[in-house]
Amino acid sequence: MMKNCFGKLFVAVFITAFMVMTMPGPGFAAGVIKIGVAGPHSGDLASYGIPTVKAAELVVKDINAKGGVLGKKIELIVEDDVCKPEVANNTATKLASQNVPFVIGHICSGATKAALGIYRESKILAISPSATNPALTQSGDYPNFFRTIASDDAQAKLEVDFALDVLKVKNIAVLHDKGDYGKGLAEFAKSFLEKDKRAKVVLYEGITPGAVDYSAIVQKIKRSKAEAVIFGGYHPEASKIVTQMRKKKMKIIFISDDGVKDDTFIKIAGKYAEGVYATGPKDVSKNPLAISAKEAHKKAYGKDHGAFYLEAYSATLALLNAIEKAGSTDYGAVSKALRTEYVETPIGKIRFDNKGDATGVGFSMYQVQNGVYVEVK
Repeated sequence: MMKNCFGKLFVAVFITAFMVMTMPGPGFAAGVIKIGVAGPHSGDLASYGIPTVKAAELVVKDINAKGGVLGKKIELIVEDDVCKPEVANNTATKLASQNVPFVIGHICSGATKAALGIYRESKILAISPSATNPALTQSGDYPNFFRTIASDDAQAKLEVDFALDVLKVKNIAVLHDKGDYGKGLAEFAKSFLEKDKRAKVVLYEGITPGAVDYSAIVQKIKRSKAEAVIFGGYHPEASKIVTQMRKKKMKIIFISDDGVKDDTFIKIAGKYAEGVYATGPKDVSKNPLAISAKEAHKKAYGKDHGAFYLEAYSATLALLNAIEKAGSTDYGAVSKALRTEYVETPIGKIRFDNKGDATGVGFSMYQVQNGVYVEVK
């Protein structure tokens, strides 16, 4: 009787062990690898988030048609954070509850920061095509975070150098929208200007996002006798400020960031957008993979891609390449592969450094000319 019990116990233990060994790991469900795509897919900043969804869809469709990765098909789990930290927190929790091991996103720096702690605790790797706040990689708080865009200190330095070396302005107003992204960029710009001393910061102030009327700040700009404005923030506020400035016949130069280098800014500001400068990711229009990615978007969706599309396309390629090289969806193995394995993408041949920043990426200056952004050489 005792011998029979031991026999039954051995069989039960063996079956349990076999089931554990053959169970799908994190991210595997019914033969798929789950990847979250998080960002603003509705609201004023949807034009920044939707291109990332489209990029991920196109890359995944192509990869799945070729058999997927590690013999598994890729399944996208798309979640909207409306670019708001409090919503992003819920979005991250939702993705973590679905055992999603990887996320392409988030888009806005504040929303990204709100989500990363949850991802870190849940061992989820996130790659953003657009979250540029330097602390996201430089603080060391988020070893699970990567990005395919340069950080705001590089962007702010380019804006300041352009204002001083090319435009030769002496008095500059620096504004921001009080958010992690906009304020962080403005603080860097102010710091660079104060260290250089060739120009004076005649006004430094935060504005309230979503306001209907910015006439008070426009009047402050006018009274400051600024020759140029450097603005850290997004297109909804920038378009209103520029429009009100131009309606008051103020010819002050307006310089902003990749939160404004978007066709939506031009559509909203209309004729008043003309002449506005904005930094954005380096022009990669001659890269064959960039050309192919743009054509794929046009063919699939019948229109040109939007902001951060190529960065998102590259982020998705980099992630899938890392999973393939790692031979699993294991957090540590994929993290190591992202940092050590190069991959050809629309933004160039990249890997990520120890902080999580993509190597070889940077910013260029653009100007609205005849209703479109053109790179300033």
